[in-house]
Amino acid sequence: MTMRRHADRGSAAIEAAIIAPWLLILIGAAIVGGRIQVAGGAVEEAAHDAARAASISRTKAEASQAAYAAASATLSQEGLHCARLTVAANLAGFDVQIGQPATVSVSVTCVIDFSDLAADGLPGSKTINYTFVSALDNFRTRS
Repeated sequence: MTMRRHADRGSAAIEAAIIAPWLLILIGAAIVGGRIQVAGGAVEEAAHDAARAASISRTKAEASQAAYAAASATLSQEGLHCARLTVAANLAGFDVQIGQPATVSVSVTCVIDFSDLAADGLPGSKTINYTFVSALDNFRTRS
């Protein structure tokens, strides 16, 4: 007695056709998740650099400009292009009397667009925001 195995013919192709789309979706989600993770690190570093640049500036005007320039430079160096970049500095520490502890804080908000990942027109974007606080020198002139 011989058994016929013709009933299983083509089942591997059907299984592959069922599994392949889900596997592609999983890989796509991993790529997007990885991009968000890398972008988060870059924005966090940009906020740190921007707060540090603001804290070593002499005036509020210089601090605001230095914060934006430092954040932009860091994001560019990290290879992150923000669809929209906002750098907001809280410079109230410049109004504190000399000899008193004071800080500045800088928030960097970056909107990353997913359209350049795999195919043009891929929908979606993610807003990433980090804030960093840096101390001002207690005995340095502020204006």
